[in-house]
Amino acid sequence: MIKDNQKSLNHVQVLLDAVVTAVAYILAWFIIVSGKVVPLRGATLEPGPYFLALIFIVPVYLILNGCFHLYVPKRIQGRRVEFANICKANVIGLMLFTLILFGGRSFIVHLGYFSTRMLLVFFVLNILLLAGERLAIRLFLRSLRTNGYNQKHVLLIGYSRAAEGFIDRVTLNPEWGYHIQGILDDHKKAGYVYKKVQVLGPISHLETFLAANTLDEIVITLSIGEYANLEQIVAACEKSGVHTKFIPDYNNIIPTIPYMEDLQGLPVIHIRHVPLTSVFNATIKRMVDICGALFGIILFSPLMLLTAALIKLTSPGPIIYSQERIGLHNRPFKMFKFRSMEVQDPNKEKNQWTTPHDPRVTPVGRFIRKTSIDEMPQFFNILIGDMSLVGPRPERPEIVALYSGSTTHQNNNSISIKSPLLRNTVSLLTWLRSKLKKKAAIIQDCRHTLSGSRLNFFH
Repeated sequence: MIKDNQKSLNHVQVLLDAVVTAVAYILAWFIIVSGKVVPLRGATLEPGPYFLALIFIVPVYLILNGCFHLYVPKRIQGRRVEFANICKANVIGLMLFTLILFGGRSFIVHLGYFSTRMLLVFFVLNILLLAGERLAIRLFLRSLRTNGYNQKHVLLIGYSRAAEGFIDRVTLNPEWGYHIQGILDDHKKAGYVYKKVQVLGPISHLETFLAANTLDEIVITLSIGEYANLEQIVAACEKSGVHTKFIPDYNNIIPTIPYMEDLQGLPVIHIRHVPLTSVFNATIKRMVDICGALFGIILFSPLMLLTAALIKLTSPGPIIYSQERIGLHNRPFKMFKFRSMEVQDPNKEKNQWTTPHDPRVTPVGRFIRKTSIDEMPQFFNILIGDMSLVGPRPERPEIVALYSGSTTHQNNNSISIKSPLLRNTVSLLTWLRSKLKKKAAIIQDCRHTLSGSRLNFFH
């Protein structure tokens, strides 16, 4: 069974990690303390106390590896996630031993002569060697699974979008080592095949199939209309003792990693989790915005002063142009920009969109638009709290009203300074929309004219 193989693999991996950590420590000692690679600086301990510390160091690092999920199955765990967990475990280990080293000097005299440089080298070497070991194991297991060994035998219960999605991903990733034996479903006829996976019969045959076959995993992939049978199916799966998973058929509604809370034993899934609802997260983000805005204002103040002077000298009118935009919780605010166009009537401005090579744009305005210097006064919007360094793009009220169905994310997120590419794309889209509206109006006028005309070509 795959469970026994996994236990054996975990035991081997723990042993390998212990050896790798010890090797990294000995290498660090050889490089820094032995004096054969790097010259010694001052007094140091004899080799005995250094190697005696391994009795404490190796078990602690193995426990940290376990705490950061480094001994879970690697079938679908990403390399980046695993490397991040290795780094986290080693950072905690480094902090722990540094604390012991400096905090224990008043109690143990020998700790004052323990090389801190050696700890830093050990930190780097342990990360690199553990990452190399895990990559070698990963490649070895993938080679086995791709060639048909170390397979995990799976049965799907229910044919749905979730079932198709699972089959698609398993088919594209043979190195995961999943072998789907088939699907039990009440609506698809036995013999129906999807990407070489066959429907074996109705769900009522589940207990018979479990008794006749050895399975490692059952995956419930019922369609959303069949959830009334879910409790009965789960009970049968649990009775069999086979590990059971559930893939919901509403993954297009709920995010991949949903935020859940426990309501006195009742699991509550949030359809959309907004981290900024947390006071701590919102406070940290606001502090980052204030610091970033102040840094931007100070750093770019000479450029902003020069731009303001050029605008004033080359074009009559105000230096700063403010426009109403929609921000957090649909709250309107005035967004600041350097004026890049000639002063115009406000009513005309609302009805006339910016077009490529617009004649109203001044020479200075054309340059600051191209380089996004015109956006720099928005640092003051960030400082006030109307905008954020990171967030969705603020839009004009009429555009928000037009696309209200697709911009609901602004209700929960602060809007941010937009990029030149995004600005140009949206400007082009709004210009095209205005052109299409005009053409549609002309076509409608022509239809009314023809329908009301006395000329009739068919009588």
